[in-house]
Order: sequence, then C-alpha cells, then structure tokens
Amino acid sequence: MTNSCDQYYPPIVGRRLKFATIFRRFYSFKTAITGMAVALFLNGCASWRVDPPKDPEALADYKEANDPYEPVNRKMYDINMWAYHKALRPLGKAWAWAVPRPVRNAIGSINETWYMPSVFFSDVGAGKPRRAGDDFTRYVINMTVGLAGIFDVASSVGYPHHDSDPGLTLASWGVPSGPYLFLPGVGPNTFRDASGFAIAQGLSPINYVPRGYYLLTFNWGYNVTGAFNNFANQIDSLDHLEQDSLDPYAFLRSAWQQNRASQVEALRNDHRATVPNWY
Repeated sequence: MTNSCDQYYPPIVGRRLKFATIFRRFYSFKTAITGMAVALFLNGCASWRVDPPKDPEALADYKEANDPYEPVNRKMYDINMWAYHKALRPLGKAWAWAVPRPVRNAIGSINETWYMPSVFFSDVGAGKPRRAGDDFTRYVINMTVGLAGIFDVASSVGYPHHDSDPGLTLASWGVPSGPYLFLPGVGPNTFRDASGFAIAQGLSPINYVPRGYYLLTFNWGYNVTGAFNNFANQIDSLDHLEQDSLDPYAFLRSAWQQNRASQVEALRNDHRATVPNWY
C-alpha cells in the first residue's frame, strides 16, 4: 500500500555547489518557513525513512552519512540537476559571458555587504564579540568608503569576509543538526540549518523597510542578482562535481556536511581577544 505521504512529493529548483550558503540570501522568509514545514513533514513520513541497518559496519556508514531520507533526497537532487542542465546552466553561462568581471565582482560585493547584519547578529548570538566587532567594522567600511558595498575595501585593510549564520549559532549552543535534507528550492540542509535559515531572514534590517522608498525593489534586486551572479561563478565547480565523482549526490552530501562541521569548529575555537586590531 502506498503511504499517504507519497502523493505530496514536492518539486524543487537547483542551486550551486555550496547551495546552502548563497541562496540563504535569496529566498524569502515564506520560502524558509515552507522549507521547515517540508522538513517536519518528512519527519512524519515513515515510509520515506531508511531504517538503520543491523550490520555494525553498515550501521557506522549509515550514521556517518546522516541521511535517513536518502531515497527522497536523491529524487530532489535529480530534479535540481535536471533544472540546472535545462535552464540554469545556460542562463549562467550567458550571464558570465555578457557581464564584465568587474561588474560581477561589484555585484558579489554588494550582496555580501548587505547580508552582513545577519552575520553580525549570528556572531553576537554565538558569544563571539571579536568576530562581531570585525563584522560591524567591515560593514561600516564597505557601506561608506566602499560606496554601499560596491567595493570590498574592508578586506584590503584587514577585515576579510567570513561566513556565519544562525544555523552555526545554534550549533555553537549545542543544538544537534538533525538528519541531512535536500529541501525543495533550498538544497543541502539539516533541521537545525533550516531553522537558522528562517531566523536569518528576520535578522536582515532591509526586510523591514517601509514601502514607497524603492528599497523593497532594491532588496529584491540585489538578492536575486547577487544569488544568480554567485551561482554563475560556480558553474565550473558543479560541472567538475558531475564529471569527477562516481556518485555526485554522495560527494556533495559529504563535502557539504564536512564544510559545515569545519565552520562550527572554527566558530567554537575562535577565542581571540575581543578588541579589534586597530584598538
């Protein structure tokens, strides 16, 4: 008998190699909540779970993969890659060909700078005042001398960018990741990171601007353009992923989880003095 969950299988859209880094800045709060709802719904669909094997060696591999929903996750990944080859890759190639490199760099810098408040609040929540101070200084420099983020001046004066988000903050508090998920329209994730993704939308001040000042249009513009620009810059990485991996899905899952684990460790082990370099 077919489980009732099967009829609700959702279609998805693809993203770049580090899927859960870029499009966190693109999808709206509603999309984040939808992703969380799908994650919770999956947790209730027992027929979509792979039961832990009894063989000790196989059980160790099962726990390391942390992917009890692998059958449905693979289906979602396949649909993502179908969309990538049919639409996203050709559009990304056209973008990279038509838009000069300096313009693409400026778009990337704007997208990164305007996301900095979420990075700042995430580092504050993790209890890392030095990182938060660097975030604030970087934001101020790039918003002023860097002309609202067009130029990444902060990196050249000793304040390079670092990734941080509420999912990492939750991890620093000891919140378990939960199982690996390939969410519709979001990509590689976990229950913890899906929650962090939703929180990040609430930490972006521009999401609260009033209507009528064209800032809402700018908000959509820099998010959509920045996300697509970052995606276009990673097409070669996605192509290599498919060409050089016997199992691209498993390779992506492992690489993404290792990258998140290293980010968590870097956050936890950052015990630098709280004062900035210029003090």
